[in-house]
Amino acid sequence: MKQIIITSDDFGLSSGVNRAVEQAWKNGLLTCASIMPGAAKFDEAVKIGRRNPGLQIGLHLTLVQGRSVLPPADIPALVNAAGHFTDNPVRGGMQYFLDRGLYCQLKREIEAQIKKVLSAGIPLSHIDGHLNIHLHPTVFRILCELMPRYGITSFRLAQERLSHNLRFDSQRKFGKVIESLIFKKLTDQARPELDRIGIRYAAEVKGVLNSGRMTEEYILNIIDDLQEGVTEIYFHPGIMPDAEISRLMPEYRHQEELAAITSQTVRQKLIDLKIQVQNYRGEIKC
Repeated sequence: MKQIIITSDDFGLSSGVNRAVEQAWKNGLLTCASIMPGAAKFDEAVKIGRRNPGLQIGLHLTLVQGRSVLPPADIPALVNAAGHFTDNPVRGGMQYFLDRGLYCQLKREIEAQIKKVLSAGIPLSHIDGHLNIHLHPTVFRILCELMPRYGITSFRLAQERLSHNLRFDSQRKFGKVIESLIFKKLTDQARPELDRIGIRYAAEVKGVLNSGRMTEEYILNIIDDLQEGVTEIYFHPGIMPDAEISRLMPEYRHQEELAAITSQTVRQKLIDLKIQVQNYRGEIKC
């Protein structure tokens, strides 16, 4: 049997994202949203989560291109004076891996992000990461210690079939090859440890290689050949105009992604193919 989890990333980033998440939950196929604790519209996202208790919420761990939860004085090697992480994910990733002295600061910030969501009364079902930072070896090691402690039972293992993606979207071919190799290595390293500590993950994740371009046409194509078991498909929906997401992700097709999640054509095709839409807990939406 085939099941899919439909997730929105960047919950809390802006009002345009938050409104899109609520619309996609109420009127579409969305089952989960991943929240950014340090983002400007976090409190607004929490209110949406509270008035839509069926929407499952996870942590969108942010350690690059975003703001920390802890004050800069507590983690001076991770953020600048304004509390911002580096905008360069490659530089940040290398620093987190090579500078062993950052481990304690990373752990404090990661735990603070988890605690902020839980303290807001939002139970966390899963963890993923902004730019997939949750798979970084140092970060992953910390998460494997913290997830069981805080009752987090699912994790995004960002593995996606390159050949299946390129069949329907051949853009950025070289970049996709590199990303596919990197994420294969990271997921191969992470999988045995997740199995050991009893953390669940989807058989495949769609959205890694086509981030920001998860359009209705693309979704209609890829759902014909999903693997058996659970597939997570993640999106970045947004309602425009929104200055924040336009500034941060000018090339992303936010409204087209929202249209894909709320598409009746997509919904009907899933019904025809007998693909079940559910969340990480296995609760069925359609």
